[in-house]
Amino acid sequence: MDDGGLNALGQTIVDALPGAALTHAIAFGQLTVAIDISKIVEIVRHLRDDPALRFVSFIDVTAVDHPGREKRFDVVYHLLSPTLNARVRLRGEAGETTQVPSIIDVFPGADWFERECYDLYGVIFTGHPDMRRILTDYGFDGHPLRKDFPLTGFVEVRYDDQEKRVVYEPVRLNQEFRNFDFLSPWEGADYPVLPGDEKRSGE
Repeated sequence: MDDGGLNALGQTIVDALPGAALTHAIAFGQLTVAIDISKIVEIVRHLRDDPALRFVSFIDVTAVDHPGREKRFDVVYHLLSPTLNARVRLRGEAGETTQVPSIIDVFPGADWFERECYDLYGVIFTGHPDMRRILTDYGFDGHPLRKDFPLTGFVEVRYDDQEKRVVYEPVRLNQEFRNFDFLSPWEGADYPVLPGDEKRSGE
């Protein structure tokens, strides 16, 4: 579908869902519809069931972190309409405590995606039957895809041969990563003139 068709499709969605679908935009040949995240269930049900749209294929849900914003997350959904041969991206803003309605009743395949979004970003989905972590460990502290999450994490996990079990310990940095040896071979040491250097132009 070309940009003209995507623009008409976006306007159709916005007109059909006043107050829920807010605006639409096209970038790089992709249609994005800005939505009120509290009405996501109504939106995806309409997109699935409207015979003129038929966005029956759920692709994924994820988030984007903007820590400088009051509502720091963009919760992003991707749907596909085989009938129209078109994709749509739905994007709604959510804060750290915003309760985003689960769309499992409309698209059961959203189950693990919503759990992953909660695990890695901390986005809370209400109405989900099993809202627990899916990728990190049971006692994991924090949400690792947030931009303010430390690169080293908070704890390190290792197997202790003496205790014969896995142990969790606070992260200890054995190397100070902010100090660089600028005389290392990789940083450009001040080598003497090597054979052949005299052939360089200007010398």
